[in-house]
Amino acid sequence: MRIVLFTGKGGVGKTTTAAATALRLADGGVKTLLLSTDTAHSLGDALAMPLTGEPADVAPGLQAVQVDTQVRFERVWRDVQAYLTDLLARGGVDPITADELTVLPGVDEVLALLAVRELALQGAWDALVVDCAPTAETLRLLALPEALTWYLQKVFPAQRRIARGMRPIAAVMGRGDAIPPDSLFEALLRLNDELAGVRRLLGDPAVTSVRLVLTPEAVVAAESRRTFTALALYGYRVDLVVANRVFPAGGDPWRAGWAAAQARQLEAVRDSFAGLPVRELAYRAVEPVGVDALRDVADCLYPAGADPAGGDRAAAGSAALPLQVEALGSGDYLLRLALPLAVRGEVDAARAGDDLVVTVAGNRRVLTLPGTLRRCAVVGGEFDGRELQVRFRPGPAPWPAGSVG
Repeated sequence: MRIVLFTGKGGVGKTTTAAATALRLADGGVKTLLLSTDTAHSLGDALAMPLTGEPADVAPGLQAVQVDTQVRFERVWRDVQAYLTDLLARGGVDPITADELTVLPGVDEVLALLAVRELALQGAWDALVVDCAPTAETLRLLALPEALTWYLQKVFPAQRRIARGMRPIAAVMGRGDAIPPDSLFEALLRLNDELAGVRRLLGDPAVTSVRLVLTPEAVVAAESRRTFTALALYGYRVDLVVANRVFPAGGDPWRAGWAAAQARQLEAVRDSFAGLPVRELAYRAVEPVGVDALRDVADCLYPAGADPAGGDRAAAGSAALPLQVEALGSGDYLLRLALPLAVRGEVDAARAGDDLVVTVAGNRRVLTLPGTLRRCAVVGGEFDGRELQVRFRPGPAPWPAGSVG
């Protein structure tokens, strides 16, 4: 099974490149499913065919689906929503308003992410090609499984114990309905288990890779570099960069100006993503819509010998493990976290009990330390421009604290 995620700033051509990749895989004999986690579905528009919640045949070996999050919402969130709706109704909020207020913001994207795992586990396809939401939403989604797991491991047990202890008292006072029922906790635990499964699947480099789509413009390229760093922070690997809508050189001053400006940006992109292949797609005279036009895009995106599944990805850009721990000869341990393209002043790390909290330009990840490091003290740390290195030393204090900046 291979899963390929396409992401990038909105409007750069993620859907087009995802659909072209799916077609190339299918044409090569790989049974492929194309889907989107973007609530603003445009796959059907790109393929020039209507899509539903059931996989539809697009071409031999290729199916596409528009993920129906409503069914998954009913199963995953309904128990939680029912409790919150009842609580609001008792406070005087009318049922319709209460129902609207209890819909978790971004729940559609979360459930679409769960759908990726569910479809992968079905085993009906050899490859899943996913047209993800724009980068900001994608990063929040990819960070969610680990963040929620941390919350449910650290905070949730205490809250559940408190609720159990308060329930008899609340019942005596006639307010037993104000204490969350066990069904709500069970629903959250089920959601956590499913999201943990998503994290394991999408974080496995043998299964999943991410492809960044950009246009050669300063603002878009800058966001793509930040995205690359954030994906490394969260442990996801990028295996390809696609530069879309590249102006061909022309005789008129307007097109020549654009071509020169884009050439400068493309050079900077290749320098930034050194070690990763950067594929260029020319700005076409017409929008590539429909299977035939998308096959033309695939021909340009994957030249002869290139593997659309990622077998040709450059080792230097993706082979290094995002997180490594090594034992040093002195008896210390060195934790190394790859953070490509990060800016030194935007990297910070702090020890918090069993965890190491790493922040990069507003993106935060809580790393639960291995058992060996939990019994060590932080004695130093630095960011060398490529990776964060934190040094741990065994000591008598079992739960020391420390920080690096």
